[in-house]
This record gives sequence, structure tokens and C-alpha cells, in this order.
Amino acid sequence: MCALNILATFLADTSQQKYLQNKFPEVSILFHDGLHIDDPALKDAEVLVTYGEDLTALHIQRAKNLRWIMVISAGLELMPLSSIAERNILVTNARGIHKIPMAEYTIGMILQHEKQLKEFLNKQQQRIWNRDIQLGELHGKTMLVMGTGAIGEEIARLAKAFRLHTVGVNRTGGRVENFDEIYAFDEIAECLHKADYVISVLPSTPETEGMLKEEHFNRMKNGAVFINIGRGNLFKDTDLLKALENKVIARAVLDVFNVEPLPENHPYWTHESITVTPHISSRTKGYMPRAMEIFEQNLFEYLSGGKNFINVIDLHRGY
Repeated sequence: MCALNILATFLADTSQQKYLQNKFPEVSILFHDGLHIDDPALKDAEVLVTYGEDLTALHIQRAKNLRWIMVISAGLELMPLSSIAERNILVTNARGIHKIPMAEYTIGMILQHEKQLKEFLNKQQQRIWNRDIQLGELHGKTMLVMGTGAIGEEIARLAKAFRLHTVGVNRTGGRVENFDEIYAFDEIAECLHKADYVISVLPSTPETEGMLKEEHFNRMKNGAVFINIGRGNLFKDTDLLKALENKVIARAVLDVFNVEPLPENHPYWTHESITVTPHISSRTKGYMPRAMEIFEQNLFEYLSGGKNFINVIDLHRGY
């Protein structure tokens, strides 16, 4: 019986490579630094483990034996999903592993705003003792989370510890744990005025692209803080800038952008009411071990001929 050929398009830690090879001796796992169209291993691979961003339709065409793609990230918008669907290739991803770092990032940014941490840092650098800086608190405020999946639910769970009122927005308006209220996407205009904090963790899909428009920012509570850790194409940059310039909302924290890296001449960099971070809200030392754990469980399922895979992707919906 021929060994199952697996190609990983990244270099995992040596200990992780040895662990997987020892755990699955019947499998041939090759870890390559990147994905090249002329790589002989691509032609032989039945399973591809990848971040997804390096895949093109030509790669799928060359991978004659490919039956399963394990994406060790959550975003799929750069993948050739139509070509993959034509071959009926199974796709799973690492959805859910980002929830801990992204939820902590979100709470950290909210606390930074309420407790004026940037202002205190500035005062420290100037050696100014100022006890008149006005501090806020999270208790009693309202958080609205666009996207109530694993990340959104974890954000809401942490928010409850600070006694925030939590409002969720998802496709159907279906109930989700840790949210006090839930609205459907087409009801979002009705609930934006409630929130002191509006957080988006939405993926990039045809349904979410351009979802937030100028009218939505205008409906937000005066003094609200907008945080985007989902995808940058949720809104037009000009609409957000206009809302900030007109003092419709107080601040924006942005970790994702329409163009990445963010161009050096982009007005976000120097805007006094915007905090920019370089798409790092999901970064953590625990990222790869968690992703490999999902891959390991799915590989057991694949080898046993089962169907209970973790995080199976609907190739037509894109998530």
C-alpha cells in the first residue's frame, strides 16, 4: 500500500514535524518553504497543508491527486475556491484558533481607550504628573459585535466579566451564548446606536464586502469606538475618515485594511483618532500548536475514512 503523500507549504518547528511523523508512520509528510508550481511533491500530494494565500488555480490543476486541503488560517478569500469546488476537494481550516488572542486584543484596546493609557504614556515621556486625566470604565457600557462565531463569542464572554451589555449581529439573528441581544445583518442599522463599542470580526465574503456605509457610521452613538479585526473591505476608508472628522464617532482601532501593508502615505497613519496595528490581532506563540492540533484530529478522521471533520468549508459560501 502506497503511503499517503502530504505536502505542507511552510516550515513547521522541527519538533512538530517529528511529532507528526512519529504519530502517523504510515504517512509521508514533506515540509517545504513555500509552494512552487514545478514542485514534484505538488503533483504527488493527496493532502495539502497551507496558509491558503499561496494557492492558485494552476496549483490545483497541477495537483492531480489532491483530495484534501487543510488551511492553517481562517481567511479563505485569496483561495481559488471555484477551481477547488470543480474537483470536489475537501477543504478544512483552522477557524477558532484565533479566538483567544483576538479577544484579548479587543479587550486590551478597549481598556487602553477607557483608561487613557496612551495619554499616560505621553505624560510619562514628558515627565508630567497629571492626575486630572478623566478615566472611564467598562461597567454598564454596551458592546456590539459584528460576527458571532468563535471569535465574536469569546469577545462577548470576556466582556461579560467587565459587566458590559453585549449585542451580536449575524446572518440569521440566531441566538448565541454570552450575547444579551442578537440581530440579523439586515437589522444592523437598528442597533448601532446602542453601542459604545462596535467591533467587527466579519470575514470577507460577497455578503460582507462594503456592508458598512456612511449611513451606518452616522447611526453610531456619538463617542463610540469602532474596532475592526475582521477584514478591511467591510467599508470604504473615506466613510470612516469622514465619521471621525465630523466627530460622529470618537475613535477607530484598525488591524485590517483594504490594502496591506498599509501604504506609508495613508491618512490612517497620522490621524490622531485612529490606532493602527499591522494585522497582528491573531498572532500568538500558541498559533501553530493549535493549528496542528486541528490538522492532527482531521488527519485521524481522513485516514479512518470518517466524515466528522473539524471546520469543513462550504466552497460556495466561502466559509
